[in-house]
Amino acid sequence: METSEGAELCFPQVNNSCRKPMPAQSETMLGHTLLSFISLLTVALNLLVIISISHFRQLHTPTNLLILSLAVSDFFVGLLLMPVKIFLNDACWFLGDLMCALYYVADFIIISSSVGNMVLISIDRYLAICDPLSYTTRVTLDRTKVCVCLCWICSFLYKCLLYKDFLRQPDSYNSCYGECVIVINYITGAVIFVFSFIGPVTVIIVLYMRVFVVAVSQARAMRSHIAAVTLQSSVGGTAKKSELKAARTLGIVVVVFLMCFFPYFSPSLKGEDMEESSSSSFSVLWLLYFNSCLNPVIYAFFYPWFRRSIKLIVTFKIFWPGSCDAKIL
Repeated sequence: METSEGAELCFPQVNNSCRKPMPAQSETMLGHTLLSFISLLTVALNLLVIISISHFRQLHTPTNLLILSLAVSDFFVGLLLMPVKIFLNDACWFLGDLMCALYYVADFIIISSSVGNMVLISIDRYLAICDPLSYTTRVTLDRTKVCVCLCWICSFLYKCLLYKDFLRQPDSYNSCYGECVIVINYITGAVIFVFSFIGPVTVIIVLYMRVFVVAVSQARAMRSHIAAVTLQSSVGGTAKKSELKAARTLGIVVVVFLMCFFPYFSPSLKGEDMEESSSSSFSVLWLLYFNSCLNPVIYAFFYPWFRRSIKLIVTFKIFWPGSCDAKIL
């Protein structure tokens, strides 16, 4: 009996060692297989997005640079965050307190940068649709690079400052050995909720409502043949049509993002503490992580350039001389 009880503990030689989870073997195997496939698919699809935009010069635009930044954060979700949740959800935490702290900090930084990228994408679409004449002068590649770098730097500093106490004592919320837990009280949770969700979501919704209003008015104008007769206006209308298509695609990305992220922040909305551990909030966290897999799938459905670039990548034609100048658009 003692052997049986000892075998159920994370660290049998320690009195306050946590008990190991004992899930059904068949459920564990099926779940791990499915989630491992999602993780692998997330890494592969986002890697294709990263290679496509980085390699082909035609895709070096401010909008695509923002998509690239989002793909990088989604790539790290599949490469770092998903595997930890898969293999440690039904097991004890054997990586130590430091790795526990680093895992949660990386988690929060990556998720926060995804939110920031969504805000930048919304601002980009707003300027492209609502102020197209000055868009090319106001939104340049260099300025977009600066904004992307600031997004990642601010996410890092913001989360490190918010969780400085947890970084100093990563085991402060653990009740036993073999546990990796962080508890976010309702005050800190409220700050995170406002600055990481409510604030960004408000900006996103307001900007896209404005884009939607402008898009509807332009569609009515085209249907009733009320358009400018000058060459400049005609060119501007054609450009706007392509911008509207991009806004529609990125609008779908934003809607999916909101649907996947809202359950994660719902405890803060209710004024409750948010507790995260290697085995808690599993379905909510995986819904949030699954958003990283859905983004490149949306690109594949709505962006012809992504489908063309995938063909060149998987057939290894990107290694041909001059492939970076290939016509993708």
